[in-house]
Amino acid sequence: MKDIKLTNQISLINKKFKKKEFYHYFKTSNLSLVIAKIKNKYILVSQKRVPINKINYEFPSGIVEKNETTLRSAQKELTEETGYKSRSKLIKMITFYTEPGRLTTKITGYYTKNLIKISKPEKGIKVHLLSQNDIFKLILKQKFNNSSHIAMFLYLIRNHKNF
Repeated sequence: MKDIKLTNQISLINKKFKKKEFYHYFKTSNLSLVIAKIKNKYILVSQKRVPINKINYEFPSGIVEKNETTLRSAQKELTEETGYKSRSKLIKMITFYTEPGRLTTKITGYYTKNLIKISKPEKGIKVHLLSQNDIFKLILKQKFNNSSHIAMFLYLIRNHKNF
């Protein structure tokens, strides 16, 4: 097995798979995500995503830093990206692998509806309050493109009584 360090948080792994064949995958950081709701609207952020060269709508999310819990990461990302802070402990929804065929990344989703505005959002990020219907329209228009975020949203809708 060969581990090629690309950055502090990303390595390309070349693992022997069969005779004369290798399986390539990326060892990557885990992520946290927060679906926050104010009355009947969800807080989304939009920003330009370089790999797709588009403005993309997403839920607040980010990398879980070394020695940081997914909960702490989620709290931090919510405040940094939106300027909102949850008045109560975030509710954990689910953890799953984002792309188990090529990445080691796991994403953990949280939910809150008890928010207070404490600051401005991070530079370069726009904050949006959108209904469930608005989000589905963005998905259909390919403006909400992150499959992990879509899966987390659908999970929340399906299990909303538990949250």
